[in-house]
Amino acid sequence: MPREAPYLAVADALYARILAGEWKVGERLPSRARLAEEYGVGRNVTQRAVDRLIVKGLLEGRAGSGTYVRRPRERLRMVRSRHRERRNGSPSLAGMKERGRANAWDSHSQAHVPAPEAIAERLAISPGDLCVNTQYEFLADGQPVQLSDSWEPMAITDGTPIVWPEAGPLAGKGVVERMRSIGVDVETVVELPRPARATQAQANLLGISVGDLVLQIERTLYDTGGHPVETADMVIPDVRREVAYEFVVDHPQPLKPTTGRPSESGSR
Repeated sequence: MPREAPYLAVADALYARILAGEWKVGERLPSRARLAEEYGVGRNVTQRAVDRLIVKGLLEGRAGSGTYVRRPRERLRMVRSRHRERRNGSPSLAGMKERGRANAWDSHSQAHVPAPEAIAERLAISPGDLCVNTQYEFLADGQPVQLSDSWEPMAITDGTPIVWPEAGPLAGKGVVERMRSIGVDVETVVELPRPARATQAQANLLGISVGDLVLQIERTLYDTGGHPVETADMVIPDVRREVAYEFVVDHPQPLKPTTGRPSESGSR
């Protein structure tokens, strides 16, 4: 087993002391030099450990003053529900209101991108078939809260006004509305959530540390004929957001009374 990096061990130790109440919210931690001496490590190690806890929202640095314990950041709630667009407000959602919904995003689209094998399988096309690939970074109050890597087959959108997801008359309207405008009705959404660890690229974009816990959601949209029209990989940092799924129970139709003659066994 590889030994844990020294700065991670120091960060975990400091985190445990904060949770134990050794330093209260608003109190200043000892200097990095003192912490380095206490743990028998270099100052660069304690610097990285403190920086890790700052990124996680447990500490805050104040210029010329030191490092202080801050109130932990609130995890924003993302609600996943197939009924949200259909119904404005529901009893269940009232109790689990989405907080800090993404109100801005950056995007970059490329057309004529050959589909990688894994994406082609999800879209039921051949590897190398051309797609529009769009990468998104979603923001809530200026803070990155989600990444998304979207693929749409050009066989569906090429030559239409919606070929570019973030340009044209329906820019930013979402896959369902854009597809409906060209006669493609989205009927089903399948999502596969999986826990993962942030890669270097993901950490850089989300402002978290490499290896931090993230939720990856593989999402695919299907039309009424069961054909995939878009697939995307979403990445949500666990430290920033919690994901809640809403399901509505489908009640069976009441049975109609039978009007036929009673059977022999029932008439005796």
